[in-house]
Amino acid sequence: MPPPDTRAPESSAGSRDTASQPESSVRADTLRARVQTYTDFVRSPEGHSALLGLFGAVMITFGGFGAGSVRKRDPLLEAMHLSWLRFGHGYALSTMVIWVGVLLMITAWVRLGRTTIGLGDRPGAGVTLNELRAIVGIWIFPLLFAVPMFSRDAYSYLAQGALLRDGFDPYQVGPVANPGVLLDNVSPVWTTTTAPYGPVFLLLGRAITAITGDNVIAGTIALRLVMLPGLALMMWAVPYLTKHLGGKPTVALWLAVLNPLVLIHLIGGVHNEMLMVGLMCAGIALVLERHHVAGIVVVAIGVAIKATAGIALPFLVWIWMLHEKERRAAQRAGLDPSQVTDSEHDDAARPSQDNPNPALMFAKIAGLGLGVFAVVFVAASAIAGVGIGWLTALSGSKKIINWLSLPTIMAHAVTWVTPFNTDPVLVITRALCALALVAVLVATWWRFRHSEREAVLGILIAFVAIVILSPAALPWYYSWPLALAAGFALSTTTLMVLVGLCAWLMLVFQPDGSIGLYSFWHVAAATFAAVVAASSLRKVDPLRLRATPPAELPTVPART
Repeated sequence: MPPPDTRAPESSAGSRDTASQPESSVRADTLRARVQTYTDFVRSPEGHSALLGLFGAVMITFGGFGAGSVRKRDPLLEAMHLSWLRFGHGYALSTMVIWVGVLLMITAWVRLGRTTIGLGDRPGAGVTLNELRAIVGIWIFPLLFAVPMFSRDAYSYLAQGALLRDGFDPYQVGPVANPGVLLDNVSPVWTTTTAPYGPVFLLLGRAITAITGDNVIAGTIALRLVMLPGLALMMWAVPYLTKHLGGKPTVALWLAVLNPLVLIHLIGGVHNEMLMVGLMCAGIALVLERHHVAGIVVVAIGVAIKATAGIALPFLVWIWMLHEKERRAAQRAGLDPSQVTDSEHDDAARPSQDNPNPALMFAKIAGLGLGVFAVVFVAASAIAGVGIGWLTALSGSKKIINWLSLPTIMAHAVTWVTPFNTDPVLVITRALCALALVAVLVATWWRFRHSEREAVLGILIAFVAIVILSPAALPWYYSWPLALAAGFALSTTTLMVLVGLCAWLMLVFQPDGSIGLYSFWHVAAATFAAVVAASSLRKVDPLRLRATPPAELPTVPART
């Protein structure tokens, strides 16, 4: 006979001892455990990378006071006797501080990425979702107090909000109609341009300027605070999309949210893409979870921020139709709808036993979705007291001419080999690319209708086509497709390409918002840094600067 087991009484005694401890003592032990966990993380290489990125963000913030998209006249700097930062050697020093900060953030991001995808240089390395989310918060905190970085759009947002506040229709007149401090800082090219944004964003601008008045500093910080819900939605939705798209949550969050291109441009640069992309991703996630109406409402709010989010809506109709077919098949088979997979119903537009009339189903679902969208948009427009004039204002992007858009590249190429001037050629190349864009969007929408994953891939391809073929493209536009691409299972090579592209896009604009694409040495330096960043995702020391190369260690999957 085996001896009696005495472990249970010992455990019970231990439980009684724990239960007899005062509640305050238990809370203290819990707090100590959490502090120890945080301390251990800070001491780890991943913690060092997080602190390196924080230091970079601090440098960007301080350097921005001299070389960022500063106001034409800054009474605060004058009062602090720091105006010298904006001129001569002070400006050069500020610029250097910003670029060092940007490079530090990119370096920290790549190091964290190497660990996240399982290529860390030591066994057991890994970063959890909550750790990545905490790092996002740490990195953006200094940027909340920076001047607008790499863009002057924040001043346009405030001026357009002030137009609505002061009784003007931003869809009829530009900021020039409302002279004042806010107008003084708007980029000259946009002073006469009407607002190209939806009514919800105008309402946010009106609320901010009603609270902060014409105080540019308070208004800029308030704009950033308004963007934070979009960041929160991205931190939830982007990892969640991997459940349906096959990717890895930590890699998705690292690529699409912690990315310096996203944080520096969308938070530091104060762009409403932060809200639009967050709402769009959250809406897609809700539709994938069969909360169709709620998802359409969330995407519609995103469209009422910026029209680009509307590209997702036609693809969401396919997902809704697939779900309806699954529901009918489940009812017929007496199963739960989640047990009927897309592979059993691989074409939303193909007649089947559960969908004998696809055209009728499409009309019903599309009509319901359109009705939900119309209710949201009409309500927002009525509250703002504006119409749909923002649709015509979308053409204002034609004022932007840079090498990031294919029509501009084509126009420049033609002028190199012909005697024609750029302007008339640009009209033709933009028209050709517009036709190509329409064809690509229609073909993509029809082609990617066979599953949830295909539909989201179609949205991703549509966004890439818009960025490339539209009259104008800016670095932060790439946050649109990037947020969806991160949800898919991506190879290390693909991730390296995306890291290089994001680093290059981050470096080709100047901190004051001007374009560096027309300077050979600027582009060459940005390209070199981007190649090094991409290579560093796989190799710890791609330039072989270490005297002794690191020992080869087996790769360990990152913690999730």
